[in-house]
This record gives sequence, structure tokens and C-alpha cells, in this order.
Amino acid sequence: MVNRNLRIVFMGTPGFAVPSLQYLLDAGYPVVAVVTAPDKPGGRGMKQMISSPVKAFAVEHEIPVLQPENLKAKDFIQALSSFEADLQVVVAFRMLPEVIWKMPPMGTINLHGSLLPAYRGAAPIQWSIINGDTVTGVTTFRLQHAIDTGEILLQREIPILMEDDAGTLHDRMMYIGASLVVSSVDLLSSGEAKTIRQDQAAASHAPKIFHEDARVVWTKSAKEIYNLIRGMSPYPGAWTTLDGHELKILKSRISADDISGIPGTAFLKEKKLFVHTGEAAIELLEIQLAGKRKMNAKDFLNGNTIKDWLLT
Repeated sequence: MVNRNLRIVFMGTPGFAVPSLQYLLDAGYPVVAVVTAPDKPGGRGMKQMISSPVKAFAVEHEIPVLQPENLKAKDFIQALSSFEADLQVVVAFRMLPEVIWKMPPMGTINLHGSLLPAYRGAAPIQWSIINGDTVTGVTTFRLQHAIDTGEILLQREIPILMEDDAGTLHDRMMYIGASLVVSSVDLLSSGEAKTIRQDQAAASHAPKIFHEDARVVWTKSAKEIYNLIRGMSPYPGAWTTLDGHELKILKSRISADDISGIPGTAFLKEKKLFVHTGEAAIELLEIQLAGKRKMNAKDFLNGNTIKDWLLT
């Protein structure tokens, strides 16, 4: 029988985590505290302190908030233990020290944006799209020492559509994941949870995205470049250079025509902007020059004339 009187501490920071917190409250679970990132300077002139989306939600719902700089600090550990949680739920937060994830009697569970053991790491959504996958998913698992390696509670598959980018997949995933979190807590509270060990031999990794990872290599095929662009959109944005200036490509489309040319060379066809790749061509739909606003290619072409453009 499901016991929705479990005392839960929720840990998360970005908007991705908010639906999971909301769904736990809607299900009737008492979330006794929230742990999130410290406020950061932001806004014009960096003079305003910006709270995380999770903190803003917690404050609105009158949930106590802890914002530790150091997760191993004695005062934080004492404050956290004072809430006497039965279970901790983590969604998009920092790596926890053992003293924290072992604290509640029922341990700590985490929501991850892949079908573990695939795509362990910081950027599973982006890398699944970049690699051209057609299916991904969400996983809940018990935390242990090594990151994203704990025993699996539940998983749910999510299709990756050809028109998906990291933003649209992220938005679908956070609600499906929130539902999975509640189902996982229900299983634990009823005593019916059966975990399975991850197959270490099947593990793959999704490391943090760095600036150079988002650079377009025009000698690759149009399909590979298309996947990179949508995997990096809306953030950080796939990029190339034009006359020494960084140019982000936020939306694109693979040309239906079999067009060949020198990779990286831009050209117009029927008033549309294309670039030759190592195999076929790709149409640029939404772009952004460094220091400028993003715009569709049509508007960009109204103010720029293509002449011997080579993107590198």
C-alpha cells in the first residue's frame, strides 16, 4: 500500500526539476525542504541576485530552502538532518557526497535524462540527438558512489523526433520524468520496489558540452551536421566562423537535392541559404552572428550579400 506520508527532501536547481517537485506535492507527499543552488548575480549590470527556478517555486509554496555553497559543511549537514527526511529526491542537482545521499533511512533517488546505462553524465539529451538516436528516455535510480551507476528503479522510453532539438526534447522529458519520479516514490513507499543493476558493459557517456564540441565541421555529412545543430539548440548553439566572426546556427534542414560542392561554401538557391557539406548540402533556417540577435535566414539575407562565403 502506498504511504504518501513520507517526509521528502527535494534537491534540484533548473526549470527541468520544477515539474518533479510539483508532481510530488500534487500527489500529496510532504516535501519538508528543498536544497538548491545559491542565488547568483544577474540582470543588467549583474546587480540583481537571481534565484533558481526550484527556489522560486519552493518559496511560492512556503517550503523551507537550503542553499549550501559546500555540501560537506557541518552547518549544512546539521540543518539537512534536522528535517528528518525518509527519502531524498534529486533532479538536476550537483554530485552529492556520501554523507548526504546516505542520510535518509530510505536513501536517495535521482532522475536522469537517458535510458541508463546509456549516456551517463552531464549532457544526455544533447548527445543522444547529436549521435542521431531515435529513442531515449528517463530513468530513476538509487544514488551510489560513482555517478549515474546506481541500481535502476524505473525507466520510460521517449521517441526522438526528426524535428526535435535539445529544447523540445528537454521540455517533453521533464514532464514524463516528473511522472516517473512520483511512480518511483510510490513504489518505494509501498515496499514493492525492485531494483535492477546496470549493465556496466553497455554503458556510454554524455560528458559536459564545451565550446569546441559545438563547432560545425563542414567535411562531415549533412545529416551529421543537422544532428549537431539540433543537439546544440537552443543552447549553447552550434557555431562556425564567417570572415573571422562566430556565427551560430540554431535551425537547419537537410537539402532534398543531391548537391555537391566544396564543404563550407555557402550558396543561394530559390532565395534560400545553403551550405555545402562533405555529403549533400544543408539549408540554414535560423542563425545568429556574434553580438547580434538571432534571425531567420531570409531576414539575414536582406541585410547581407553572399559573395565567396566560406564557413570554417
